[in-house]
Amino acid sequence: MTDVWTWPARIGVLVGTALFVALLIPILLVQVRRYGATSPARLLGAAALAVYGTALVAYTLLPLPSGDLAAWCASYGYDGAQLRPLQIVTDIRERTAGLSLGAAVRDISVLQGVFNVVLFVPWGVLVRRYLGWGLLASAASALGASLLIEVTQLTGIFGLIPCSYRLADVDDLLTNTLGGVLGAVIAPWVLRWMPRARTLAAGRGTPRPLTLWRRLFGMVVDYLAYTVLGGVLALTLGLGYYLVSGRAPADSLAVWLATSVLAWVLVFVLPLVTGAGESLGQRTVWLAVVPPDGGTRLAPSARLRRGLAGGALWGLLQALADRFDAAQGLATTVATVLVLAVLFTRGRRGLSGKAAPYQLVDARALAPEGQARGRGSLPSR
Repeated sequence: MTDVWTWPARIGVLVGTALFVALLIPILLVQVRRYGATSPARLLGAAALAVYGTALVAYTLLPLPSGDLAAWCASYGYDGAQLRPLQIVTDIRERTAGLSLGAAVRDISVLQGVFNVVLFVPWGVLVRRYLGWGLLASAASALGASLLIEVTQLTGIFGLIPCSYRLADVDDLLTNTLGGVLGAVIAPWVLRWMPRARTLAAGRGTPRPLTLWRRLFGMVVDYLAYTVLGGVLALTLGLGYYLVSGRAPADSLAVWLATSVLAWVLVFVLPLVTGAGESLGQRTVWLAVVPPDGGTRLAPSARLRRGLAGGALWGLLQALADRFDAAQGLATTVATVLVLAVLFTRGRRGLSGKAAPYQLVDARALAPEGQARGRGSLPSR
């Protein structure tokens, strides 16, 4: 019996943590762009949301039937739903009649009812405080989530299983909603330490110090942008070619140019040509490039030297590695050198700062006051 109550929690911790780690970079990107910086407290809230959401699915929908589903449904499936409100009260009264108080509170009917309430308390807490919804909206969301769960159980995951593999119960709907309401009521006290999203967003345009993590995170964004864009281009090209010809495209120079090389141009070259020299990742973390003499814009030759001694160099070598295996080792070596150079150079300028002297500053410090605190755009230069 103990395992029935605890294994979904273990699934929530393990799978939920893995889900949070998988989504960590997108979450950080959203925080940096929405709040102007990361919020460790709200990052912890995102982790709690991932763990709780996974555990909720495990508790309410797992385990799934396996093997011969028709035979399983004939033996264990439910015929319809329990639609009598407060039937749980009658069940508790009948099962606990004549029992001592200690035995009554340990009865499965009591434990199930209490658990159904407790299960949705975190829902109310997280929805109201982490997502910032009001009390009524939080309660309505708990009702909607519970209704979705009960319908999923009743329909066998919308026909995936040929029977109601768990009992859909209107009392579960009531107790879950009650738990959500209780969670929403206590949320301001339970998560008082968590800053509200709108409070953080209000300071989005405030300049922040240049830190090592911002510099490295910008490099990670450049890497992911190139990798993801190359994959998307390859998938799009391959799918389009298959729809037209009925076969996969051959590995050719044209395919390489339309995927790896095009991704390199869009991610690394285009910002050098059209911007002030900042890479996509640097723009994402609010970093701006300015001349060391206090000017407003690097000369085109300086932007080119800076790019070819930084991320654009790695991107070019990585693109070549997609075509020529011998270039992969060189690309890896250059990536290592670029990261180490950021760690050990003044102002976190890295190797590119040696090729073309420049300063990295917070872009919001250069923007007009209204622009910086409004849309948070990079300054026009």
